[in-house]
Amino acid sequence: MDTEAQPTTERDRSSHPSVPAAVSQETAPEAEGPEGRSRFALVARITGWLPGGRISLTLLICLLFLLVLNAFVVQPFQIPSGSMENGLRIGDRVLVNKLAYRFGAEPRRGDVVVFDGAGYFGNFDYIKRVVGVGGDHVVCCDKEGRIKVNGRSVDESTFLYPGDRASTVDFDVDVPDGTLFVLGDHRSHSSDSRDHLGSPGGGMIPVDRVIGRADWILWPYAHLTHLSRPSAYARVPGAEGAHG
Repeated sequence: MDTEAQPTTERDRSSHPSVPAAVSQETAPEAEGPEGRSRFALVARITGWLPGGRISLTLLICLLFLLVLNAFVVQPFQIPSGSMENGLRIGDRVLVNKLAYRFGAEPRRGDVVVFDGAGYFGNFDYIKRVVGVGGDHVVCCDKEGRIKVNGRSVDESTFLYPGDRASTVDFDVDVPDGTLFVLGDHRSHSSDSRDHLGSPGGGMIPVDRVIGRADWILWPYAHLTHLSRPSAYARVPGAEGAHG
C-alpha cells in the first residue's frame, strides 16, 4: 500500500482556502461509494442465492477455514488400540501438528508420530514413538533388558507400559537415512518395527510418510495433556557413534 502523504503547499492554502474542505466533504464519499456499494451488492447476491442467507455464508466460511486447517496445519486423530498405553488410551483424541516437520525439521527420538503405514505396516494410519532415526544403530537388549541406541542404553521406564519389557524380540538394526524405527509404548500389545523387519522396508518408516507429531491429548477432558518429548533419549550420541 502506498503510504506516502501528499503535502499541501502554502500556495494551495492561500489561493483556495475553502475549496479543499468542501471537496473532501462532498467528493470523498462519492469516490468511495461505488466501491462500497459493489462490495455490499456482491455479499447481498451471495446471501440471496444461499438458503439461510448470511448465516449459511458464515457457516461456509468457517467450514472452509476448518478444512484448510485440517489439511495443512493440525488434525485430530482417535486412538484405536492400546499399543501406546498408558500414555495414550483407546478412544483418546490427539491433536497432530502437521507443520512440525514441514520446514526442515526432522522427527527426533522420543517423538510420538502419526504416519501412513500403507505398503509398510498396513493400509492404515498408525501412531508410534520414534526410537531410532536415520543412521542410528538400535539394539535390544543390554544386560539390564534396555534398548541401546548408538551404544547408549535408554531408560524407558517413564513411558513404557507397567510390567512390559523393552522387547521380547531381540533385534540389531541400522536405520537407513530418511527412515524411522518406531515402537509402541505398550510393547506386548504393539505391532511395530520389530514385527516388520522382514517386510518391505525392513520395518522402517520413510520420513515422508509421517503425517505429523502428536502434541496434545484433547479428549476426554480428564486426559488433557501436552505430549512432550521424554528426556530418556537426551544423552543418546549422534549416528556417528552408532557402532562405538
